[in-house]
Amino acid sequence: MGLYRHHIFPRLMNWVMAGEEFRRLRMELLAQAHSEVLELGIGTGLNLPHYPKAITQLHAVDPADLLPKIVTERSTSQSFPVRIQHVTAESLPYDDRSFDFAVSTWTLCTIPDPIKALQEVRRVLKPDGMFLFLEHGRSEDEKVAIWQDRLNPIQNIIGCGCNLNRQIDQLIIQAGLKIMTLDRFNMQSVPRLGGTMYKGKATRPV
Repeated sequence: MGLYRHHIFPRLMNWVMAGEEFRRLRMELLAQAHSEVLELGIGTGLNLPHYPKAITQLHAVDPADLLPKIVTERSTSQSFPVRIQHVTAESLPYDDRSFDFAVSTWTLCTIPDPIKALQEVRRVLKPDGMFLFLEHGRSEDEKVAIWQDRLNPIQNIIGCGCNLNRQIDQLIIQAGLKIMTLDRFNMQSVPRLGGTMYKGKATRPV
């Protein structure tokens, strides 16, 4: 399992998630970010080329060190400094109110305690900060959701902790963040079991 988790799965994930539809969705979401930014789950660094030049510094956390050579190449090619720490999102090593933006793309499905991680996001966002999210999760179609529940234990294994059936908007609300916009849709290039999307932004409540 170690060979799969550390070598095969990261390369497979990097290949699949570098597809055209994934790139378009990343660009649309990340175009809003500027100044000091925190990214949860940097993975293989696929977001990095899509951040605008208005970023002054990017901090990223990820407990895994996936394809480090590729991540280093992508990090050093940016116009802004990228600081990566291999820690969990449930205990962020940053001061309160540090970031203008926090970003999570296809990450909340895997974090063991997503509500705690989102509470940490709320803590480290500035009072006028914004949380940008692009996540797959539970379908609004009951028939699809039933199959997501049935297949989730298998997905948990082959996806190295990924869950098909998390209700992303409810996790964000339960963590004390306020959703400002939410777009629900199905990706065209991914089966509905894993392509039911939650895209939007949230803020700290006033």
